[in-house]
Amino acid sequence: MELLGSTLTATYAHPSPTPTNFLPAISTMASTYRDRFPHYNLTHSLSLPWRPSTYYKAASNWPTLDPYCTRSQRVSESTMLPFVSNRTTLFTRYTPDDWYRSNLTNFQESNTSRHNSERLRVDTSRLIQDKYQQTRKTQADSTQNLGERVNDIGFWKSEIIHELDAMIGETNKLTDIKKRLERALMETEAPLQVARECLFHREKRMGIDLVHDEVEKELLTEVDIILCCQERMKLYLDKAIAQLAANRAAQHELEKDLSDKQSAYRIDDKCHHLRNTSDGVSYFRGVERVDATVSVPESWAKFTDDNILRSQSERAASAKLRDDIQNVLVVTANEMWNQFNKVNLAFTNRIAETADAKNKIQTHLAKTLQEIFQTEMTIESIKKAIVEKSAFLKVAQTRLDERTRRPNIELCRDMAQLRLVNEVYEVDDTIQTLQQRLRDAEDTLQSLAHTKATLEHDLAVKANSLYIDQDKCMSMRRSFPSTLRLVGFC
Repeated sequence: MELLGSTLTATYAHPSPTPTNFLPAISTMASTYRDRFPHYNLTHSLSLPWRPSTYYKAASNWPTLDPYCTRSQRVSESTMLPFVSNRTTLFTRYTPDDWYRSNLTNFQESNTSRHNSERLRVDTSRLIQDKYQQTRKTQADSTQNLGERVNDIGFWKSEIIHELDAMIGETNKLTDIKKRLERALMETEAPLQVARECLFHREKRMGIDLVHDEVEKELLTEVDIILCCQERMKLYLDKAIAQLAANRAAQHELEKDLSDKQSAYRIDDKCHHLRNTSDGVSYFRGVERVDATVSVPESWAKFTDDNILRSQSERAASAKLRDDIQNVLVVTANEMWNQFNKVNLAFTNRIAETADAKNKIQTHLAKTLQEIFQTEMTIESIKKAIVEKSAFLKVAQTRLDERTRRPNIELCRDMAQLRLVNEVYEVDDTIQTLQQRLRDAEDTLQSLAHTKATLEHDLAVKANSLYIDQDKCMSMRRSFPSTLRLVGFC
């Protein structure tokens, strides 16, 4: 709003010059006039009414002022002559020219006073209008500045609300994936326990089967992999906890700033809508001298901008951490599953090898048992043959013994005698051979019995190994968690 006029310097602001031709100097009058009361201009305050009651109450019938009436009366009584015809000779009166000049002076002074008063009224009216327009313009500028301030606060408030919503959403997402990580970490305990139980059960193998085979190597590798995965999960769990604390700190700063912005917005909006006719408008003397401000627009905007930038930085770090946790969950699940499959494959191969060895042992044991049976039958036949050969030896020896009783010359070394002697030697040699073969057969039977015991023990060892690997270990490994559970899903 522009000013309609400008303030001029009024002439009434300067004192009016004293007229030089109002009355003649007192020194030029007759000496008889000195005791007379001189004429004074009647002046009064411009702030008084047009007809001030004070003037009329103080005025009297005499042409002089009221305070001097008593004095003038005493002067008049003392100088009054008993004869009126002698007045012209006793004291001096004004001349007609003085009288006209006095009237003219009064008229001019009246015109001047009216002119000054008119100018004063015009200038005052214009001053009032100009000050009114200036005051309205100042108030409009203040209202506009308050409106702009309200808009600025509203803008930053909306930015804070937007960032606060984004931060709350990011915090909720990080909390969810943290819970997934905790569930996945808990799910790794079961596979670790299974692997350790398998190692403990395999320590119960017996004899030659207590070997550091491929299954045991893979089981140890599985334990190491699970422990390594748990360490990585715990590391990222600690990072998630720290990041959640940072997110909540940034969120707290945003909420505090938003609360301050809402209070400031409410106050400034109330000030923006205040009018001259509004309720609650009053004087607060000296409030303009109170400076309770702690910031300037630049630092005020920078404070909120720093809070938003900090929140955005923490939110970006939180999003990156979420991606890292997701990748860790997938990688660890794949590693554990791959090693689980390797262990299962090693178990399958080892079980197949053990089963094949057991089958072969059973086959050899069956053959050994058959051979033992055959050997025992052979021993019996040898014993029977020895018994049979003993009868032949008895017959031959009995013949020789009987032929020793031939008399005299009859004791001839004839062919019969020679043949009987040869027969005895042959039969005895046969018996010795059969007895040696009987001893060999009995030794073979003992060896077969030892082999049978060895095979039976080995068969028991293989059966125990099969029971441990197939029944105990593989039955436990059927409960390995699924991939969804290993990545934290229920």
